[in-house]
Amino acid sequence: MEKEIIRKGRLLRESGKLDEAGWARSLIKTYKRRQVKAGRLRMKEWDYYLITDGKRGIAMTIADNGYMGMYSVSWLDFEVPEETTKSVMTVLPMGRTEMPSDSSEGDSVFRNERLSISFRHEGENRRLRCLFYDFKDGKALEADLVLSNEPEDSIVVMTPYPDDEKAFYYNQKINCLKAEGTVRLGTDVYHFSPESASGCLDWGRGVWTYSNTWYWASASGVIDGHDVGFNLGYGFGDTSAASENAFFLDGKIHKLDRIEFRIPRKAGKDEFMTTWKITSNDGRFEASFKPLIDRSSHINAGLIESDQHQVFGRFTGRVILDDGSEMILNDFFGFAEKVKNRW
Repeated sequence: MEKEIIRKGRLLRESGKLDEAGWARSLIKTYKRRQVKAGRLRMKEWDYYLITDGKRGIAMTIADNGYMGMYSVSWLDFEVPEETTKSVMTVLPMGRTEMPSDSSEGDSVFRNERLSISFRHEGENRRLRCLFYDFKDGKALEADLVLSNEPEDSIVVMTPYPDDEKAFYYNQKINCLKAEGTVRLGTDVYHFSPESASGCLDWGRGVWTYSNTWYWASASGVIDGHDVGFNLGYGFGDTSAASENAFFLDGKIHKLDRIEFRIPRKAGKDEFMTTWKITSNDGRFEASFKPLIDRSSHINAGLIESDQHQVFGRFTGRVILDDGSEMILNDFFGFAEKVKNRW
């Protein structure tokens, strides 16, 4: 039985150990950077937004990972298909990015001569803006997007690590945000409409161990007039108290148990562009995943290595809701990824 946390309170004890492991529907625990007892080089704080309508997509990241800052933008065209990702990295930010301690307030901002990017709260909405010079073929990319209609429930996990009591993962995923705005690449302008475009937020704070592999999938959209989304993930930390697996229907969570990504392999290697299978231990989520684009990158700088495959495509299958009824997914757009990091 997974543990749902409903009591407000501190995230960390005075020792720096996670006070309570489990899942919640909101950021019910209070995160304070100064209470972290691990070294600042090990701390990881990030905000990641993705907006898609099944035809185009934009992803934006602001991350302060202690020894390295990462500020990234991806523009995705699912009809070609093709993707362009550009990033700016900084050395030893160690908290100077001043990431907010709560996803519901505060602003995340970065600016240098190549990139200006900001995630701000404006009333009940979130406004995402960026200007990235020389993004593609000498053209600048400029985005101005508003996310609205935040659902009542999200999925929040408080995950400890079995071999390091000062390591923890505090993470919130918000699905099914309505997205509206424009992205301009050179003279080309693309409009996102809230009738067809959805956004999700991956908000994370924590201290991780050095080497990790994770699996993550997310999708948001509309089925038969209902706002539908899901978040699936596993791979690191002690998840015995709770997983981050959840299905959302009209703003309410239907908590799922354990999930497995079955990625085809050939000659000992993952075949990311071949149809995957995603299964659950209790049969409540069963789907195939047909890839369109593999947004991949591999960086190996000695002590630091990152091998990422964020694959966008379409899910077909079924989900069993809490009341036992069934919802069918038919070419439902989203992504699934596998990431291996030594950092």
